[in-house]
Amino acid sequence: MGDLYVWLLSFFFLIALLVLIVYQLMCLADLEFDYINPYDSSSRINKVIIPEFIAQGALCLLYLVTGHWMMSLLCGPYLYYNVRLYTRKQHLVDVTEIFNLLHWEKKQRLIKLGYLIFLLFLTIFWMIYNALEDHDY
Repeated sequence: MGDLYVWLLSFFFLIALLVLIVYQLMCLADLEFDYINPYDSSSRINKVIIPEFIAQGALCLLYLVTGHWMMSLLCGPYLYYNVRLYTRKQHLVDVTEIFNLLHWEKKQRLIKLGYLIFLLFLTIFWMIYNALEDHDY
């Protein structure tokens, strides 16, 4: 039964990460269609970058501590990419360069979104599998 709670907790972590990524994509789309100015868009995106990194690190740590090695390994590249961005100080969106990098920023977040959706499907599969396995007893 404890495994089911781990999968449920990871499900909520992934939903939170998806919400943060979709919020960033919405800010970039608003900027692209000129509904918002570059300063507001970049400040809104920059406010959720660090919580995204922390939530992703906590998710990877949760998988690592609970012994779900494969899921931890699947979270590894995304965590490595976030740590690399942070250590190179490239994690924040620059107000002056946001229009020049708009296509790249959207592409980067769409790749993250696809990766998180893949992890979400795996988590849902394992959550259902464990729920049915526990039900057999």
